[in-house]
Amino acid sequence: MNNEIERNLGPQPIERIMAEHHLKPHDLVAASTEQITHKMIARACKGRRLTPNAQTKVLAALNRASQQDYRLPDLFTY
Repeated sequence: MNNEIERNLGPQPIERIMAEHHLKPHDLVAASTEQITHKMIARACKGRRLTPNAQTKVLAALNRASQQDYRLPDLFTY
């Protein structure tokens, strides 16, 4: 029996949302008031599982950069 957590979950809705707002990973990093990296954004878009803390940081950066009010279920399918 394999109890490993699936880590690669495929493209996530955050990738589509960023494209709709013409945002690049750098835009989210620049808009963030917390410490996030380009790598965190890339992993979020590709579907690598992020910690809840990292998800919250990415969410805050996206909301600030897009001037919208997204929630975690809007960005991630896991």
